[in-house]
Amino acid sequence: MRTFAVLNTFTAMVNLARKQKYTFDKYAKLTVVSLVIGFLAAFLAVSLKHITEHYEEALFRESQHHSLYLIVFPFFGLSLIYILRQYLFKKKENKGIKEVFESTATGKNLPSYKIPSHFINGLLTVSFGGSTGVEVSTVVSTAAIGSLAQEKEKIFRKYKTELICAGITAGITALFCSPLAGLLFAYEVVSKKANKVFLVTNLLAAAIAFAFILIIKEKPLFAMNITQWNWFATPYFVLLGILCGLNSIYLTRCVMFFKGQFSKISGHYYKILIAAAIISTMLFIFPQLYGDGYHAMKESLLTANTLILTLPHVALFTALLLLKPVITSITLSAGGDGGVFAPSLFIGAFIGLFFASFLNTYFDAGVIPINFMVIGMAAMLSASIHAPFTALFLVCALVNDYTLFAPILVGTLVAKYSAKAIYPYTVYSLAPAKH
Repeated sequence: MRTFAVLNTFTAMVNLARKQKYTFDKYAKLTVVSLVIGFLAAFLAVSLKHITEHYEEALFRESQHHSLYLIVFPFFGLSLIYILRQYLFKKKENKGIKEVFESTATGKNLPSYKIPSHFINGLLTVSFGGSTGVEVSTVVSTAAIGSLAQEKEKIFRKYKTELICAGITAGITALFCSPLAGLLFAYEVVSKKANKVFLVTNLLAAAIAFAFILIIKEKPLFAMNITQWNWFATPYFVLLGILCGLNSIYLTRCVMFFKGQFSKISGHYYKILIAAAIISTMLFIFPQLYGDGYHAMKESLLTANTLILTLPHVALFTALLLLKPVITSITLSAGGDGGVFAPSLFIGAFIGLFFASFLNTYFDAGVIPINFMVIGMAAMLSASIHAPFTALFLVCALVNDYTLFAPILVGTLVAKYSAKAIYPYTVYSLAPAKH
């Protein structure tokens, strides 16, 4: 009996040692692959961001000197994307972030060509005036890096979602200079659950991405100095959140409506011709809608606090808020690459500016318009993707200031839940209708 007891104890010790070795090897390999994914995703994100900024600025400047370019650019950009898709990217349309959801929900992997496909198509879409941003292009291409990594080692295959999220976390961290925004986006939007492996892989990916952007001295997009906010404005922050919630529903419905309508057009070149004609007309009248629109937001942030609302301003803001969802929807429906990140920030900024200027001009409310622009950005993004904490930390990082943390939190929560109560879908969760 004693012999059997000794044997059982020895066997148990051997099994424990094997289990500990397996666990150590697993986490050692996960550590290495997370750091590699994080670096590659951050490098890709920063590269796409700066290349797009350079060409978007150059082409937009030329279009302001020669209006004919506004007719040529959207047609050329959409046509080039179509040609590349037909002859280089396996005739597969980019579905945006839904591709990531499909991959994490099934055994289907994101193919490696999705890395150059979304990189190139996102660059072409925004540079040539397509009214969206490169954020979702970055998300899908960095997710594909994580998906590709998990295929390379058997031990990684049951952690596909975690490694895909690691790529996304690093990409968002690099784009917006915020590890918390990256981690929260991967959790709130993609994974919706966090286990030990998720925390290890994503924290490491965020850390290496953040270290990379610190080394290259990457700067926030809208760095500014916000000095104060007033408690008396809290009811206005709540109203702003509700306004952003309502506008997010309009954006979602627009995207789904136009995708449904364009899906009924036979012949992809007819789609491109129709879309390019509409996009060019809108850009000719409202150049603020060109590309991601960050140039218009930066200009408005500089003059926000001195703005006195006049009838031309009312007409301009109303047109921008009505037309931005339309031009974004048409860009995406005709084959452009992108999503609702940049459009949400744009719409939210101008809702905030319009609302604050209206209060100050007609009610002498004494609110600070630039604060409302920042809160509006976060509230609109929160309502559009149903991710309030992602929006909170992302926008604080965008402006490199956490002074407005509390009012932004109010705005993001009110926006999300007011939108969800009326229309419980986002562009990520709703399929386009075909009437």
